[in-house]
Amino acid sequence: MHVSTLDWIIILTYFIISFAISFYFSKKAGKNTSNFFLSGRNLPWWIAGTSMVATTFAADTPLAVTELVSKNGIAGNWLWWNMVFGGILTVFFFARLWRRANILTDAEFVDIRYEGKPAKFLRGFRAVYIGILMNAIVIAWVNLAMVKILQVMFPDLSIFGIHEFNVLGIHFTAHLFYVGLMMFFVAIYASMSGLMGVSITDSFQFVMAMTGSIALAIYAVKHVGGIDGLKSSLSQQKWLFDFLPNIRHSAETVQPIQTDSGHGVLKLSLTALFTYLGVQWWASWYPGAEPGGGGYIAQRMMSAKNEKHSLFATLWFNIAHYALRPWPWILAAIVALIMYPEAKDKGATYVMLIRDLLPSGLLGLMLAAFFAAYMSTIASQTVWGTSYIVNDLFRPFVKPGASEKYYVKISRITTFVLMFIALIITTQITQISAAWQFILVASGGIGLVLILRWFWWRINAWSEITAMLAPYVLLPFLISKKFGLGLNLSDDYPIILLSVVAWSTFWWILITFKTKPTSNNKLKSFYTKVHPGGIGWKPIAQQLPDVKGDKGFVLMFANWFLGSLMVIFTLFGIGKLIFKNYQLAILYFIVALIAGFLITRNMKKIGWKKLAE
Repeated sequence: MHVSTLDWIIILTYFIISFAISFYFSKKAGKNTSNFFLSGRNLPWWIAGTSMVATTFAADTPLAVTELVSKNGIAGNWLWWNMVFGGILTVFFFARLWRRANILTDAEFVDIRYEGKPAKFLRGFRAVYIGILMNAIVIAWVNLAMVKILQVMFPDLSIFGIHEFNVLGIHFTAHLFYVGLMMFFVAIYASMSGLMGVSITDSFQFVMAMTGSIALAIYAVKHVGGIDGLKSSLSQQKWLFDFLPNIRHSAETVQPIQTDSGHGVLKLSLTALFTYLGVQWWASWYPGAEPGGGGYIAQRMMSAKNEKHSLFATLWFNIAHYALRPWPWILAAIVALIMYPEAKDKGATYVMLIRDLLPSGLLGLMLAAFFAAYMSTIASQTVWGTSYIVNDLFRPFVKPGASEKYYVKISRITTFVLMFIALIITTQITQISAAWQFILVASGGIGLVLILRWFWWRINAWSEITAMLAPYVLLPFLISKKFGLGLNLSDDYPIILLSVVAWSTFWWILITFKTKPTSNNKLKSFYTKVHPGGIGWKPIAQQLPDVKGDKGFVLMFANWFLGSLMVIFTLFGIGKLIFKNYQLAILYFIVALIAGFLITRNMKKIGWKKLAE
């Protein structure tokens, strides 16, 4: 592989544009924390939604999809496609509520919904647990993926001839050192411009990343003789092209199985199917797919111009994230199976395609696209995590009552500190293949609380605290080989998750009814501000006859079903179109269009125009 002068010019141009955008917005971001973290609550839906998509498009994402496809075919993506149900639920039930809450972070929700010492503990605990620990782990995960990319693209990379070194007892490689430099660059522009600059930069970076991904998919498919050549080369593995997995009647998890004819076929146990499609999407917390919204998704919803823009931003995010974006990665992943059948690291084969197939110019574009995917995620994760640390830990507990400019200053310093912590964690992690599964099981059961706290007055701070801590009581007994059952997180994931969800749900429901509810005055204050409506708030709503709660829940549930249908059938329609099954593609698109039409009609009945007020 040779990186030409043209390639380096393209990469350098990308960095200059990213920095220029941040510099342009730096003055506005420095006025106050609302401008820094929420762009003055003035983002249009297409910017806010695209920023959400860009954040979920990390450097590791196409590599992870490549690995899924290599093991389980296209249907293997249901491991994350199932989260569309939670995403669409957020669109129609929660997007407008987040914007209406008028808070700075989703952790601040605790302050307007609960009260007393439990609420103070919960807010501070969430700031540390999610804003620092979980956030730094996610950034470290993305860092490791970027290290892998550099190792494939530049195997002989060094620092003045040095490939490895130690600093204060911490081991660094040259590849990680250069990733650290990119983190420093991201910290500079993220700390300068806040969310507005990050969101605009995200949109630019998303276009770059998708352009590069599509270009690679086109070159890869062309290299094996087009779609017909692709199918022909894998004619003995037709199961790879199935969009839906087969079902078998055992308790085993997802895995490719060899049939008598020698053909692979992905089969999903009923237990695993129930876990992924019936439980995981609503029961667990995961960055970017929180039940009811949360994290940087909530941050974008709260930064939108109004409730209408918040709703449409989240809808665009789900369409782009689940229906539009996966196919270039999937096509490249299937080609990689043909070109590198013996490769042990299947995820790395995606990078090998870039190295071996792309000509000068496009190679630079794809490298810039990877940098864009990496940097957009790191920037958003950092600004989001910093908002937790400053708004939910530093402001209320460390130094309350300081000036807004002081908090912005602390926010900018915290950006660099958080990235440094993440870089150190990166040096300590060697195996992260099951990290996402650990996060899901460690948060099993919290999802239902995150949903119900908006729509049921009886949920209190103890409910949320219990749901967050309960999994850590049970998990050691499930996964410990010395003191427990010794279950394997990868092989026994469905059983572990279902057990944790059942355990956590039992305890948070019990604790909810064993502890005092939030005071009546606090509940009335929350309902007056957010007025979510619904039967769960009936005792409070009866005390506030002048407050009009939201209505139309039957239509909202219909929109949730129709929205999920629209995204899934758009996803399948694009796939069938790519693989030249035109009749089915047209049928799927018609179903998606009908669903979209019915959603629009239902929204008019609900009164969606009022959301812009």
